[in-house]
Amino acid sequence: MFAVIKTGGKQYRVAADDILKIERVSGEAGDIVEFAEVLAVGATIGAPLVAGATVAAEIVEQGRGAKVYSFKKRRRQNSRRIRGHRQLLSTVRITEILTGGAKPSKKAAAKPVAKKTDAPAAKSEAKPAPKKEASAKSAPEAAAPLFKAPKGKGDDLTAIKGIGPVARDQMNEQGITTFAQIAAFSAKDIARIDEAMPFSADQISDWRDQAKALVKEAGKA
Repeated sequence: MFAVIKTGGKQYRVAADDILKIERVSGEAGDIVEFAEVLAVGATIGAPLVAGATVAAEIVEQGRGAKVYSFKKRRRQNSRRIRGHRQLLSTVRITEILTGGAKPSKKAAAKPVAKKTDAPAAKSEAKPAPKKEASAKSAPEAAAPLFKAPKGKGDDLTAIKGIGPVARDQMNEQGITTFAQIAAFSAKDIARIDEAMPFSADQISDWRDQAKALVKEAGKA
């Protein structure tokens, strides 16, 4: 038996044990999710939905799709824009096609629970708690920016075509505050930004070229 479900604005023809990637659904790996928007079950067509029908599925993995690029260029305007995007996806395995208001027979996989130990043994084997100074010191290191911002007042990065207020703030948070920094980006720097921030390598390379021109103009002035 097969069914046609609707989720994430798309329709899928599914059967038991099918594995498919869909728009992200809330939950963790092992959880059971139900799709209530069932458009058809076998030869029964809904109007628009099949009453009392649901499709149950188990979340196999939560991940992201491949990066896709959006490119826009204005002729003779020295303007081009590239944006990268990775869609949030869920990989699910169809477990049951239910009708008549039935509920899924399979339950969510049990989450691992820490084993309890006897109080005396736990007390004797317990390690001393780390000092607060050490934990407080490691927290900033975990959230360290990609670059060290230079001293002094930064430049208005929105002067570079393609960098708006949101992108400017994101770059400032990562320690990128001046045209000179962007103009000096190496291929390794561009790869780091492409991996950690929502900007593509081509986009950053274009900004570097514009930053070089701005630094050159400032030197002449």
